[in-house]
Amino acid sequence: MKDTFYAYIKTLQDTITSKLEEVDGTATFKEDLWERPEGGGGRTRVIENGAVFEKGGVNISAVHGALPESMQNYFGVKDADFFACGLSLVLHPKNPMVPTVHANWRYFEMYDKEGNIVDQWFGGGQDLTPYYLFDEDAIHFHSTCKTACDKHHPSFHKKYKERCDTYFWNAHRNEARGLGGLFFDYCKATDTMSMEDWFNFVTEVGDSFLDAYVPIVIKRKELTYTKEQRDWQEIRRGRYVEFNLVHDKGTLFGLRTNGRIESILMSLPPHVQWHYNHHPEEGSEEERLLQVLETPKDWV
Repeated sequence: MKDTFYAYIKTLQDTITSKLEEVDGTATFKEDLWERPEGGGGRTRVIENGAVFEKGGVNISAVHGALPESMQNYFGVKDADFFACGLSLVLHPKNPMVPTVHANWRYFEMYDKEGNIVDQWFGGGQDLTPYYLFDEDAIHFHSTCKTACDKHHPSFHKKYKERCDTYFWNAHRNEARGLGGLFFDYCKATDTMSMEDWFNFVTEVGDSFLDAYVPIVIKRKELTYTKEQRDWQEIRRGRYVEFNLVHDKGTLFGLRTNGRIESILMSLPPHVQWHYNHHPEEGSEEERLLQVLETPKDWV
């Protein structure tokens, strides 16, 4: 399974970066191959200063070795080894009318000292973080997620949409990071779902990503915007940074397993603002966005 899934994410990385370069029309992804001293490595691809994408990364990694003590305590195990692979992407567009997007699809195995698999699971999802709210964009993104889920189980979309709303919640701000999407984790074999079934579901969602996001980018990338709207984008980016550094499990896992810091923090935008006690104007589009972020909404 680990070889099959790693082959999948390598191909998916190629597919996604090629399409995003086509959409941007100016910038290309720079590739950085790296190795982890404890075992494994990855292929980082970063795009910067493009016509559409100010900064973005589409990274894959496959790492293995002894599970660090901090993670042993987290999982409640002793002297375990692990293998983890996944694709993680974040795209920060230049135009504030184009939303930021994040996605991740991953697979994990844990072994005893004899090398036997004692646990394995899939995880992942994709979510949208706009700065200006276009309802039809939210509906499109969530509808695409629902279509992918419905091919595998009628309960998946509702369940994983709710988990996304719960997970991407900036608790210290009491607001959502964005409009959500899908979030699933610890997807293990059961009487009704084999690991092959989970593989088929996760790859279905991965394959749906470009359909969910690219039409929104194409529709919004040429819209005009003001300096004030750009400032708002950078203020909201600050909330994105706060979530990733305070709450995000993927960031914390990477830091606790001696992950490659440049790849882990590629999700952070290049230009961000923090204003003291900032509040948008009453009745503005900026305030409307905040109202939606305070109470997650069902878009489909």
